[in-house]
Amino acid sequence: MSLTAVWRNSSPRRKRIYSVIAVFIVAVIVTLIGGLVPVSAEQAHQINDSLNQTVTTATESGSLTQYIFGNNFLICLLMFVPVLGPVFGLFVLFNTGTAVSAVAVAQGYPSILGFITLVITPVFWLEFAAYSTAMAASVWLFHRLLQGRGFRELRNTCIFISICAVLLAIGAVVEAALISIVA
Repeated sequence: MSLTAVWRNSSPRRKRIYSVIAVFIVAVIVTLIGGLVPVSAEQAHQINDSLNQTVTTATESGSLTQYIFGNNFLICLLMFVPVLGPVFGLFVLFNTGTAVSAVAVAQGYPSILGFITLVITPVFWLEFAAYSTAMAASVWLFHRLLQGRGFRELRNTCIFISICAVLLAIGAVVEAALISIVA
């Protein structure tokens, strides 16, 4: 059975699930590509120091979890914007890969080890599920707007925004806990 036949014979709910999975795969590939971009030792240390300073400041003020959630949720909300959201999202994920690579290099590890370390954390799965859902919902919203059914799709978009908020809130709690354990 061809992919076209599978798509055509699938329910709308299943099509949305397939869309999120496809975007998830693309998101992981884009992040991996970003992680494979060579980063000089000087750039790696600058990025690492900047990230450490941000984490230290947020930790000292007692707002690390809120900072992580706010940052990730704002990025996620922008990913819901039709057409531009997925472009922005993939750009952010490419830069995430570069930052993960930079942190690994600054700490003396191969870039790919940084990516593998990211993938094995629950934070990765929670955040990428939210981002993939947002970008897929953006495509669905744009498609429905072109069909003149945008108002109906806004209801689904609001539901997906709520789901993403929950995923990112859980992710922020877990990420802050992991940071406090590692630090």
